[in-house]
Amino acid sequence: MHRTITRTGRLAIVLFAVSTCLLAADPIFLRRQVSDAKPQPDDLTANAKQASYKPLFGIGDKDVDQLKAIARYGELTVAPGGATAMVSYPAEEQMYFIEDGSATLLYGDEKVPVKKNDFLYLPIGVRHGIANSSNAPAKVIVMGYKIPAGMKVEPTPKLMLASAEDVKLQVLGSHGPTTQFKLLMGFTSSQRDKLASAYVMDSLFIMDFAPGGTNIPHNHRAEEEIYLLLRGSGDMVAGLDADRKEVRHSVTPGAAFFFKPGTQVGYYSHAKEGQEHDLILAVRSRLPGDR
Repeated sequence: MHRTITRTGRLAIVLFAVSTCLLAADPIFLRRQVSDAKPQPDDLTANAKQASYKPLFGIGDKDVDQLKAIARYGELTVAPGGATAMVSYPAEEQMYFIEDGSATLLYGDEKVPVKKNDFLYLPIGVRHGIANSSNAPAKVIVMGYKIPAGMKVEPTPKLMLASAEDVKLQVLGSHGPTTQFKLLMGFTSSQRDKLASAYVMDSLFIMDFAPGGTNIPHNHRAEEEIYLLLRGSGDMVAGLDADRKEVRHSVTPGAAFFFKPGTQVGYYSHAKEGQEHDLILAVRSRLPGDR
């Protein structure tokens, strides 16, 4: 039987095809909420005691294939009396940021106390883990980056550990005066960061927003970036719409965003005078082969 497709029918088919292509396209950013993330099995928690890991991006997350330089990013929780497994990686450098609580870092044969706002670099090949002898949970942001084949990595002579409390706030001209930065960690060649230690991760920093402050929207053409809202509430910028206007997302503490290279990113604080400053933990990394 011969069928005639009406103009309306043709339009419906076109719209369906366009919508299908849009849904199939890779996203320019990924969004997660720490409180909504479910613990997943991980090397750190294998046969471990009272330890759990929530993957936000990378290994353990459903969209792991969207990331290039980043191996993993998530929240590790070690309960009182608990301990993780001891792990090491031959081609992955890691950074830990102690989000809350206190614990003991197991680093090779060393046992080192760590506490909230400490951050550290974990080089390839060094066995490490976390034990918690305190009476409160310890929460750690775990960040891992892939060392490309052929990249020369020098042994780290000692544990590289510092506290964000000891890093001064500073204004970076391109981001406006209402946001100050604590530059925590960068490349081994860095002259500005507290710890110059990494090979793929090129900038770990905290943004501190004055009430109503703004991280002026911008983009990084050759870097992946992750923002984690530690404190406060506001609007996160993630991309541009068809009219080249910022797309804003209302966020609360625990909101985490992964941005692909070239994505427009920024933040607008909702804090009022007299309220605590909003804080974002941010980390950037170069794409493989870009350095």
